[in-house]
Amino acid sequence: MNRSRLDIAKTGESLAVAHLKARGYEILERNYRAVRGEIDLIAQDGDFIVFVEVKTRRSLKFGLPQAAVTTQKQRQISKVALAYLQTKNRFDAPCRFDVIAIHLSPRLELLKLEQIESAFEFQTKSRF
Repeated sequence: MNRSRLDIAKTGESLAVAHLKARGYEILERNYRAVRGEIDLIAQDGDFIVFVEVKTRRSLKFGLPQAAVTTQKQRQISKVALAYLQTKNRFDAPCRFDVIAIHLSPRLELLKLEQIESAFEFQTKSRF
């Protein structure tokens, strides 16, 4: 990832963390890595463990940020979430998958932040 894209991603993640904290969430992990990939944020919202994918864009030329959370990306996040739950021995905890879509100005100023709760369900690869 080039420096500009990294700056955009880090700015978006920082805005997402501030947003979640302001709503009373506890941030458990940032950039959680497992063999199968990474989850941007893992937070606690009451009893729920929330796996958060943050998508940040400076332009809507290629569509809304949340459109980048494809089925393939959902599967990858699901696998990493499963690894996290296994590592923490938290299989009994209710969980959900949220997407935070962020639109920034060219100067990296926040234009819009939208949290989509329960954006998708746990994904497994289809047998078909």
